[in-house]
Amino acid sequence: MIFSAFLKTLGQLGDRAFRKVLLLGIGLSVLLLAVVYAAIFVLIGWLLPDSFTLPWIGEVQWVDNLISGASLILMLVLSIFLMVPVASAFTGLFLDDVAEAVEAKHYPHLPKVAPIPVFDQIRDAVGFLAVVVGVNLVALVLYFMVGPLAPILFWAVNGFLLGREYFQMAAMRRLGRKGAVALRKRHGLTVFVAGLLMAVPLSLPLVNLVIPILGAAVFTHLVNRLAPQGAA
Repeated sequence: MIFSAFLKTLGQLGDRAFRKVLLLGIGLSVLLLAVVYAAIFVLIGWLLPDSFTLPWIGEVQWVDNLISGASLILMLVLSIFLMVPVASAFTGLFLDDVAEAVEAKHYPHLPKVAPIPVFDQIRDAVGFLAVVVGVNLVALVLYFMVGPLAPILFWAVNGFLLGREYFQMAAMRRLGRKGAVALRKRHGLTVFVAGLLMAVPLSLPLVNLVIPILGAAVFTHLVNRLAPQGAA
């Protein structure tokens, strides 16, 4: 079911409505990473002197340039962690638009639903973002403790969080908050696996730019497959 939803999502990349949201999501992701990179670049330039003198070596003038250049590599590494909160924020910002594009193509028989109020979208997105950041800060200690198993723990933690939020937000559009929670609990394993399969590619620099929007589409398919007949 999950792979079927993913293949349907890939098959819709050519749709104008879907492509517009996808490109907007990628653009905002790149903008966010660029802002963070620029801040780090400026901070490095401010903290490091233009040159300094080392014993037996003499004056060194290239250290700030070297570290500033290395900051680009640092940002690619940081994007692994930054894209998880970015993905969480995108649930509120883009899910309605993605879901409408998916349902227009694959579920045209479904009645139209009123968009989730903007205030509710922002409130849920900010609340979930706080949970993601808080849980990952706590888990950061465990990442160091488990050593080589840290990536698996990272994927499991964020797969659970992202699966829970993406599925629930997608289901709320048609089932309401209580109905969405009940459906998520009823299909907890499927939701977790889908979230895990979303968290893993979020760890791949550049690839992770498209995952938040694709994930919203995949979870829209899952909700419409798992919801009680006629409820969605």
